[in-house]
Amino acid sequence: MKPIQLKVQTKSHTYPIIIGSNLIPQISKILKKNSLTFKKCLLVVDKNISKKIIFKIKKSLKIKNTHLFNFNTSEKNKNQNSVNNILSILLKENFSREDCLITIGGGITGDVGGFAASLFKRGLTFINLPTTLLSQVDSSIGGKTGVNTQYGKNLIGSFYQPRLVISDTNFLKTLPKRELICGYGEVLKHSLISNKKFYDYLDKNVFNVLNLKSPYIEKAIFESCKIKRDIVQKDETEKEIRKILNFGHTFAHAYEACLGYSKKLNHGEAVILGMNSALKFSLKNKLIKINEVKSIFAHLKKAKLPINLDKYFSLKDLKRILSFMTKDKKNNSDKINLVLLKKIGQPIYKNQYSKNDLASFLKRELIN
Repeated sequence: MKPIQLKVQTKSHTYPIIIGSNLIPQISKILKKNSLTFKKCLLVVDKNISKKIIFKIKKSLKIKNTHLFNFNTSEKNKNQNSVNNILSILLKENFSREDCLITIGGGITGDVGGFAASLFKRGLTFINLPTTLLSQVDSSIGGKTGVNTQYGKNLIGSFYQPRLVISDTNFLKTLPKRELICGYGEVLKHSLISNKKFYDYLDKNVFNVLNLKSPYIEKAIFESCKIKRDIVQKDETEKEIRKILNFGHTFAHAYEACLGYSKKLNHGEAVILGMNSALKFSLKNKLIKINEVKSIFAHLKKAKLPINLDKYFSLKDLKRILSFMTKDKKNNSDKINLVLLKKIGQPIYKNQYSKNDLASFLKRELIN
């Protein structure tokens, strides 16, 4: 299958996303085609990426002055110290703004590397090679970069668009099933907030997508990226409609933080649990019809996605979950902002609820 190209056009930058298989050997050609030239390059690499793949990328880049930063990727290491370590290399090696930082890894690697690129001399050329399904359909698009703090997730960051995104589906073949499932959660989210036809396609082809069959996986990535692209182009800095991309995330970020960003629950799984909570809360508040919810729940069960909150939390965690929800960066008052669903393809993002509203809802969920 030929590579697919999707152009992202924001006020700050226009850049392409290239989606396809076996793209690594074509990197130099892709850079040339997009008029990207530089003398120095820093590769910020998830340490789980094999040395063999990094060697292939270096060879394909054809840049002699290449430096390497092996990043021990985890939510705990998604912090300012990691950013400072990257900045130290850029400063020590006297990088200029015309040189380049390339991230190779999942969303955490892209977020940390992209944030460092945004800070260095107020903006260094940034290229993203997302290697997980989650990063290929979500974090690599839209320019959100940042780090976590002890007070919550992604509370320090910037909007900084990459100059190029290369999504090679060959990377996905190296992922465990758990990683594919958590990436699929974001694909599903995009369909739920924007496109009923895409949701129906996923419902029919979920196993073809999860088994990485072509052209199903490429179409899923493309359609998902297209939905996010269209939203980001309308609202680059999340003032209005871009907020719908946070469907399930206010719950999800609190769930992750409550568990201390442990491996017990990864980001994608937390988002799936968060969407499940948001759907139930939408139903509780009579915003969505029961038949819509039943359809989505049936899909979640069919795909064997994580749906039971009480598997991860108990009543003793309620206070901490609520505490993190009240500190969410999308709140602008003492109430909690939530993105909810009226029906598939029709989200509602101007919803504010009290801590007590959420407490009674979550209490019931944690007892079941």
